[in-house]
Amino acid sequence: MLKSSKSISFKIKTLIFTILSFYIFGNASAQNFKLLRYDENYEFLKDSSRNFYENIKFLPLNVKKDIYVSFGGEARYEYVDFNNEDWGRLNIGHNNFLLQRYDIHADVHFGKNFRVFAQLRSALQDGRTNGPRGIDEDQLNIQNFFIDINLWENLDKQLIFRGGKQELDYGSGRLISVREGPNARLYFTGGKIMYSSSKFSIDAFAMMADTINTGVFDNKSSKQVNLYGAYSKIIFPKAGNLDLYYIGIRRDESAFEEGIAKERRHTIGTRFWKYGGGFIYNLEAAYQFGSFGNGNINAWTGSIDLGYSFENIKFKPTINLRNDYISGDKRSGDGNLQTFNPLYPKGGYFGFSPQVGPVNLIDIHPYATMDLLSNLKMQVDVVFNWRYSLEDGVYRPSGSFNLSGSDSKEKYIGTAYLANFTYSFNKHISVVSGIQYFKTGAFINDIIPDSKDGVFFNARLTFKF
Repeated sequence: MLKSSKSISFKIKTLIFTILSFYIFGNASAQNFKLLRYDENYEFLKDSSRNFYENIKFLPLNVKKDIYVSFGGEARYEYVDFNNEDWGRLNIGHNNFLLQRYDIHADVHFGKNFRVFAQLRSALQDGRTNGPRGIDEDQLNIQNFFIDINLWENLDKQLIFRGGKQELDYGSGRLISVREGPNARLYFTGGKIMYSSSKFSIDAFAMMADTINTGVFDNKSSKQVNLYGAYSKIIFPKAGNLDLYYIGIRRDESAFEEGIAKERRHTIGTRFWKYGGGFIYNLEAAYQFGSFGNGNINAWTGSIDLGYSFENIKFKPTINLRNDYISGDKRSGDGNLQTFNPLYPKGGYFGFSPQVGPVNLIDIHPYATMDLLSNLKMQVDVVFNWRYSLEDGVYRPSGSFNLSGSDSKEKYIGTAYLANFTYSFNKHISVVSGIQYFKTGAFINDIIPDSKDGVFFNARLTFKF
């Protein structure tokens, strides 16, 4: 049972909220919601008769209707049940808790050339035995607050400046992600220039990463640019898409098995990908260089994800096989660093709630999806995990250092078995549930005395408007 008396009240409020949502929003027309809510555009409602919901999404403020505001938001409730987190090292055993996330935003357009987007978000945790993790709680913060200025536009070409607090998400989320899976999403503060056309786009950005605290409006700015770079996408009709990017970071204190020191790291990379019916693929490679304390950085990663989507047969199954190589440190204690840094990765890059992060890793990852019903989707995964280097340890999904590995000659970390189900009542309401079993391998059993297999279960209800 949950340790908090709030659980009954939570369940009642959730049920009432869901029922009301069906009545108010269930049949309203809406575009599909975006991962980044500021990417949504409801100007198509301008010349149509609008119902109650559509007036929330497009509320004109002048006669010409070129000045308007759009409101939106989200409520997310999640029950988590974890057995043997960190393979029993924390001696917690059974740990179950509740996560809640709420946000509301306003998107104000002043004609074609100026825009203001503002979003408040609250992420709450209740009942976790050893308190909230950094990804669980941020009681109230300003998640987005930026202006867009349309600097130039010609047919399908556009140049926009964006300045202020904003979420970022690029590519497959391997290096810069908004981190949607965890309860508290990431954001940055800075400026970005965005050029786009029908077949080419590029963003150039300079950002500051805040220090996230758990209270109300208590996050702290770094007051220095510590994330900068450029990310581009080229569209090749029929062949796929090509991403090219450069990302730089500076951190005054970074921790790896090699030690703790200042880090100045540069990443250059490329991604070639295609999704949709038939043959699908996602190929990515990146190289990193720079300095770590007085030593040099020389790290890399490569990923191959190949699959096929059978869109014209019953259940529309897809099958995929993925293989990642992610470098680790070659020689512990020599001052130089070969450990790859995933920078700001999404939390579920190797399935939901993974226990192994994208650092010093070799994995083989077969997975498959199936539409059991038109609104019920299933995904099953198996992830086999090895250390890339015996001189480096195991890292968390965020990329932070977890377990030292230089004292063990064992390579195999363990096997994760996952099953995930998503049921969509309509465009506004969905339920996601998953279970994961992690069978510890020789390395975990060698490093952690009396190690235990991990079992994770979650159920999440999400409402968006």
